[in-house]
Amino acid sequence: MSDQSIGNGTGPRGRRGKRFLSPSEKYEIWVSLVRGEYTIVQAAERAGVDRSTIMKLRMVARQGALDALAASRPGVRPGSGADPELAAAKAEIARLTEALKEMGVRLMLAEGKGRWD
Repeated sequence: MSDQSIGNGTGPRGRRGKRFLSPSEKYEIWVSLVRGEYTIVQAAERAGVDRSTIMKLRMVARQGALDALAASRPGVRPGSGADPELAAAKAEIARLTEALKEMGVRLMLAEGKGRWD
């Protein structure tokens, strides 16, 4: 082990220790790459990671974006479902309709069917 490898943050084989990036850091790096603010080498140096880490980040972000775009469809989203207030109103309408039918039957039975004279 040389004295130089200790001072510059690399390990005994000249490799950096693992540094894990948070999701927000990854997003910021990806955005800066998309905007052309940094090259891959500059982004890796700035983040303190290897260039292959930045390349993998870029590939994962691209694939995630493609998957999200492929899954998106115009119109109502399948996860959003119906409006809860609308569903409650429809249930109330159905309940009141059944109650009205029942009351009509009871009234007819109580008063009897009249003649059409």
